[in-house]
Amino acid sequence: MHGKSIDLLKVAFNYEERDYKVILFTAEIDDRYEKGKITTRIGISKDAYMFNNNTNLYNFCLSLNYVPACILVDEAQFLSKEHVNQLSNLVDYLDIPVICYGLRSDFKNELFEGSKALLNISDKIEELKTICKCGKKATCNMRILNGKIATSGNQVLIGDLEYKSVCRKCYKERVKIDGEK
Repeated sequence: MHGKSIDLLKVAFNYEERDYKVILFTAEIDDRYEKGKITTRIGISKDAYMFNNNTNLYNFCLSLNYVPACILVDEAQFLSKEHVNQLSNLVDYLDIPVICYGLRSDFKNELFEGSKALLNISDKIEELKTICKCGKKATCNMRILNGKIATSGNQVLIGDLEYKSVCRKCYKERVKIDGEK
């Protein structure tokens, strides 16, 4: 869960440092920081185009007066299956690399639509590893409400919520302790 946005911004910097143009996209729904910006938890940010359910990413890129060297997508879990297909068309027909950063699954350990579509058709998948408090690899996202793990509710809630990355075993133990499953 940690480090996705900073990794994306590092990739953008590497391209731009060599005078290549990149396109940055982020989800319009993500309003935790400033809209239209990719922002890291340590305060580094960069302007980005926003996408929503009505955005055609392929047509958007075609409408530019240049061909980007790379397209970078933050919060890729919020992509639709159609968005993912549009991005794959940019790769397949225009030879533009697309790199997406996002969560695989939600607080109930269910795949997001965008993540599922990306897992199905991506040429390459790299996992950014996070460590659970117990020291194992964190693979689950816990939503904490009023000090307890939430196991029901809307898949997407953005705002002043607490999320923790934990391993599967700690997730199961916390669900059992909180008695919600």
